[in-house]
Amino acid sequence: MARLERNHERSALHYLKLNGYVVYYPCLRERRFSHGRRIEVRPPLFPGYAFVSIEIQWHTARWAPGTLGLIMDGTGPAKVSDRIIDEIRQREVGGLIELPKPASLQAGDRVRILHGPFTGHLAIYADTKPRQRVEILLQLLGGVQRVTLAKSDVEVI
Repeated sequence: MARLERNHERSALHYLKLNGYVVYYPCLRERRFSHGRRIEVRPPLFPGYAFVSIEIQWHTARWAPGTLGLIMDGTGPAKVSDRIIDEIRQREVGGLIELPKPASLQAGDRVRILHGPFTGHLAIYADTKPRQRVEILLQLLGGVQRVTLAKSDVEVI
């Protein structure tokens, strides 16, 4: 792996390729809203790093313009298993990696409480609150009570 200078990633990749190295720089596909329009951005999967296939000589890759050097493993460059790189490539769709969308909660979904004094209790999802909080309906004291918890403290069942 090569470390790349911030804002010089394109030139670093270009010079590494000019020196004969096979470079893999995986990028994500993210869809966002900007000024009321839906846009697609392509940030790197590993910001500041690129995979470089090194056969024999690695010194030119280490000093290529736009690079900050290689990730070293003692006296030579660290090796990343081909299996790991193949797994990353298998997640690509149209040259970009699409991460799975997190399961969104819908009002009325059944949830299990994972942490806190109500651990293990089942409840009904009611609403999303600011700061990664959720409001659930919990059967307590002979009635339904609204309880606010961290979103990470509940799971959909």
